[in-house]
Amino acid sequence: MTEQQIQAKRIKQLEQEGWFVIKLTVTNKTGIPDLIAIKHNDVLFVECKTPKGVVSKIQEYRHRELRKKGIKVEVYRG
Repeated sequence: MTEQQIQAKRIKQLEQEGWFVIKLTVTNKTGIPDLIAIKHNDVLFVECKTPKGVVSKIQEYRHRELRKKGIKVEVYRG
């Protein structure tokens, strides 16, 4: 399964759970996760990877940065 297929699968799952999902394609910060999901007052950032995909150092940094602000981050591998 490709990363794009994994993203599509996760988007479908989240939307079925009532989340509003946005695929982030261009941001002003390198390493920001692929998706942002919003439901009521909850925000979830989702990094999509293949089962063997590696989270880069900048992605790890951004995940920590978001978590320090109280934002949920997940690495989804399909």
